[in-house]
Order: sequence, then structure tokens, then C-alpha cells
Amino acid sequence: MPNYIRNYIPGATYFFTVVTYRRRRFLTTPLARKHLSEAIHSVRQDLPFTINAWVLLPDHMHALWTLPNGDKDYSTRWRQIKERFTTEYLAHGGTEAPISVSRKLRKERGIWQRRFWEHTIDDDDDYIHHFDYLHYNPVKHGLVHRVRDYGWSTFHRYVKEGSYPANWAEGQGMIIFPIDVPEP
Repeated sequence: MPNYIRNYIPGATYFFTVVTYRRRRFLTTPLARKHLSEAIHSVRQDLPFTINAWVLLPDHMHALWTLPNGDKDYSTRWRQIKERFTTEYLAHGGTEAPISVSRKLRKERGIWQRRFWEHTIDDDDDYIHHFDYLHYNPVKHGLVHRVRDYGWSTFHRYVKEGSYPANWAEGQGMIIFPIDVPEP
């Protein structure tokens, strides 16, 4: 088993990849979106963080967060988001994948992969690369042909703010992002 070492820096900005268990494709359903939004909102009330960017795909999500000064505990935030989502999603008709004996013994559900991937943003260039990677991800995965056609990302917010043109990344073919993001 790999030895995961998290990088905890108070007040830092982080890029995350969070994946569903067995890559089940349910996150963009109305039920899942509702309960994920509620879980995030609830956790942010107790443990604030800034959402810089987010994209929700059927079987995974990417997020860029900045934690408050002096705070480095993103793991608790993700644990609580996953727990609150799972409880409410299953209580309101969501389903889970069959689970292994190992997961049963750990009292885990068939909703999320155990771990998530984290990258600490190093500088402005690193931030821009991850920001763009996140927003281009629905095109990369073949869900849409144009970034603007995907509904579950912060891309539209940044178009309104003027950070992106509405036709960003169109007609450029495959964009290569020089970052090491694991495939979910």
C-alpha cells in the first residue's frame, strides 16, 4: 500500500480530486447535486474555506480551495462533506455500490473512494494551470465539446466576472496541461 503523505500548510490553496467508489456515475444527478451542495454549505458554516473553482463530473470532482489563515485542516472538511452527503443522499433515495468485506469491517459505504488526491498550489502559474485544468475537464472526458456547454462548474461564474471569454479553449484541439493530476 502506498504511503500517503499530505501537505498541510495553513492558509494555503489546494487542488483536490475526489472520486466515487468504483467510479459510479451519479454525482451530476439532481439528487446528488442537491445533497452535495447542502453538505458543502453545512461544512463551510462550521469550517470555512474559499471555493476558488469547482467542477462536478458524473464520477469525480475537482476543486480549488483556499483555507483561512492559520488553518490547514482540509482533511476534516472533506471527511465531513463526504459523510454528510452520504447520510442525506442515501436517506433520500440514493443508492450505493456493493461493498467489500474490508469496507464493511471499516463501516464504510459504497459511495466514495477512501482517499482523495491533493496538491498544494505553489505559485500563480501553478494556480492558473490547475484552474484551467479543472474547467477544461468536462471536455477532456468527452462530456461536452465546449467548456461553456457544461453546467456543473464554476466556469460560468468566471465568464460573468470577465476572467474567461465565453468561448475559452474552443477551436484549440486538445489542450495539454503540464500538471500531474491522476486520472480518477
